[in-house]
Amino acid sequence: MKAFVTLTAGREASPELRDEISSFARETLSKHEYPREVAIVDELPKTASGKIKRAQLRE
Repeated sequence: MKAFVTLTAGREASPELRDEISSFARETLSKHEYPREVAIVDELPKTASGKIKRAQLRE
């Protein structure tokens, strides 16, 4: 499983932040639920109705 994360204004992507997100997920989710990889993206692709285009994220 891969998590796609968008950052709030003022935050910058870094390996430390990615590790912090992974650690938080491991602590709060079950082993089979937490993502094996974390990708930080500028924005999530959405349809006209506002739904996230998951197929586009898989590419």
